[in-house]
Amino acid sequence: MLFHPMDILIFLAFGLSLWAQFKVKGTFNKWAEVYANSSLTGAEVARKILDSNGLYHVPVELVPGTLTDHYDPLSRTVRLSEPVYYGRSIAAVSVAAHEVGHAIQHQQSYGALVLRHRMFPVVNFSSGIAPFLLLGGFLLHQASLIGLGIILFSAAVAFQVITLPVEFNASSRAKKLLLAEGFILNDEVRGVNKVLNAAALTYVAAALISVLELIKFVMIFFQGNNEEE
Repeated sequence: MLFHPMDILIFLAFGLSLWAQFKVKGTFNKWAEVYANSSLTGAEVARKILDSNGLYHVPVELVPGTLTDHYDPLSRTVRLSEPVYYGRSIAAVSVAAHEVGHAIQHQQSYGALVLRHRMFPVVNFSSGIAPFLLLGGFLLHQASLIGLGIILFSAAVAFQVITLPVEFNASSRAKKLLLAEGFILNDEVRGVNKVLNAAALTYVAAALISVLELIKFVMIFFQGNNEEE
């Protein structure tokens, strides 16, 4: 079957994903031009929040690129892109605080983050092999291969879904920390919300695409079994 009814929803979800990526870049660029009242750089904000939470051992490093900011749980390092590391804007401090939020989650063994870390080795394997099993199963009409592919793909989908509370929680922590430490004023919260909400939308879109694709594969699998009966 070259076309499946679910493809319409998947196409719309891809459209949402593209719009989300455009949105996050546009929002970041807009608020990168608005200086935060604290006049601190993203790197300085990250360092101060880490230290105030007892994470003196967690370094803040510069990473190449734009919007490449992330927290590395293996080396326990906060890595910030140049516009965030050196920036003194609402966008810079928002992203920096968000990544520090992940470091604090790690320190406090936040449940969703712990589960995500434990799933990573399995997902890293399953996401690589699942497409080949599914493709081979569909081409050879082998239900067993399709079923195994669906199981492995389900792990990757679960990983995407579990990422959502991790990201939303990190953003929530970021807002509270920025206010509590006095790095932003109440009238700057709107900008922080805009930046972090735009970033969160990219994760929502990615999870939605994965869930819809999984539903499609499951529907095709059961449809094929019914036809054989």
